[in-house]
Amino acid sequence: MRPIEVGRCSICGEGLVSPHVFANDNDEAVCGLCRRAAPPFLKATAYGSYEGGLRELIHLLKYEGVRPAANVLGRMLADAVADLHPSLQHEDSLFAEPVLVIPVPLHARKLRQREFNQSEMIARVALKLRHSPTELALAAEVLIRQRETQSQIGLTRHQRRENMRGAFAVAKPEVVQDRDVLLVDDVFTTGTTVSECARVLRRAGAKRIWVATVARTMKAEAQNAVQRDDREEESAATMAAHG
Repeated sequence: MRPIEVGRCSICGEGLVSPHVFANDNDEAVCGLCRRAAPPFLKATAYGSYEGGLRELIHLLKYEGVRPAANVLGRMLADAVADLHPSLQHEDSLFAEPVLVIPVPLHARKLRQREFNQSEMIARVALKLRHSPTELALAAEVLIRQRETQSQIGLTRHQRRENMRGAFAVAKPEVVQDRDVLLVDDVFTTGTTVSECARVLRRAGAKRIWVATVARTMKAEAQNAVQRDDREEESAATMAAHG
């Protein structure tokens, strides 16, 4: 469970393989997708690749309810947030308000089933560790998931976006108005979920948005990861329903 070491896109964090590498105005490496259409967040980063022991640890928390796993995952998230520190800094940091930390929410039904939001749990651990000197403040009730979405298996990029459209809403727009936001989640798979969250937050008035996750799936692995997670979540739901 080591940090990602391969070259990454300076915006979305995707692994870069020549010759599909470009440079932005700051001479930073970017992937072809971010070069064609910038995402609704400034930068996304993750601690490690969503495979092996890290994937198993995340699944222990999400699907088996092993809550102590959140302590290890929270330390990893803290490292990822620290990686964002240079861009999180405000020009007038002496008078800047704290960056709002907003976990990606679960739908109410899934929250009742799981009994906790793993993203919020991991975020709380990360905030206690304070690896980043930037002042951060948890705002867990600001973003809500107002409708459930269908499985992303087999969907095109456009279909995934449509599937997520309208899934999220800002319950307290006055809290995010003109504020910097750090959106956090356990896994960045295809980027569709965090992108939709970022779009909703921007429409509500958020100023700048970053994304930090414990793990991310590299493009070649993304479809398999979605399929595996869907199967395991269905299995967990079945077990819960039968006690």
